[in-house]
Amino acid sequence: MAVNKSKMKVSITGASGFVGKNLERYLSDLDINVNSISRKDLNNTSWNLIDTDAVVHLAGKAHDLKKTSIPQEYYEVNFELTKKLYDAFLKSDSKKFIFISSVKAAADTVNKVLTEDIIPTPTTHYGKSKLMAEQYIQSQPLPIDKCYYILRPCLIHGPGNKGNLNLLYKFVHKNIPYPFGAFLNKRSFLSIGNLCFVIKGLLEKNVSTGIYNVADDKALSTNEVVSILAASLNRKAKLWAVPKYFIKGLARFGDLLSLPINTERLDKLTENYVVSNDKIKKALSANFPIDTEKGLEITAKSFQ
Repeated sequence: MAVNKSKMKVSITGASGFVGKNLERYLSDLDINVNSISRKDLNNTSWNLIDTDAVVHLAGKAHDLKKTSIPQEYYEVNFELTKKLYDAFLKSDSKKFIFISSVKAAADTVNKVLTEDIIPTPTTHYGKSKLMAEQYIQSQPLPIDKCYYILRPCLIHGPGNKGNLNLLYKFVHKNIPYPFGAFLNKRSFLSIGNLCFVIKGLLEKNVSTGIYNVADDKALSTNEVVSILAASLNRKAKLWAVPKYFIKGLARFGDLLSLPINTERLDKLTENYVVSNDKIKKALSANFPIDTEKGLEITAKSFQ
């Protein structure tokens, strides 16, 4: 079911977001015709899938660390919208549907290494809504000439990123010591360049329908990430090993006073969350072009 890329037309939802902007530029550089489905079109359920070879569904409601979102919003955007778009895909002549889900649809915490065969147990509305969308896609009869790919990326970073890596960079840029050096963790990251590479491979190759984790090859500690960010500024990282009990107490204080550091953000920075990318690499028969450290260096440079 490979498609000649010189004739390929790909419709993307969420093209104005961080991932969407990078993906649209990446595919356009490959002479792939990109059609952006606007938020207005999504709200009006006016799907423009005519002459579209593939759909990449990026639009969604991201996890809100400030906890100001109404739970129902996650289900309306992440589930209901995906359901309507996938129904439109099944009725269209488009052949491939790529849904950007999240590792959080599988698990909010990971004890060992996250693989695709885990029984999903999300606990947040974000994770639950993403899982509902996955399950709907899997439950629908699939025509023989169509296929779907559910991608579960971990923390994505790159030019335009505004997540926790940006917060870390601000610490380093202002020469503020990183106080969580006592937390020795390992977690996976995903360079936007590697995610774009995976999507390109799925568009061009015959890959079996299914769920695929997407992560860089190597897991790093947050201390290592801080060191990489500092090196991008030609500095040595300032890592302070403040006692864990003090930091956790401060984070609980942050929950009450809406401080930049709260328990959820602390968990994001210091948790163990290692994701396996073996399945997607075997499916594509290819190695990722950007290694973990190099990808983080690119992101750090973009912050400057």
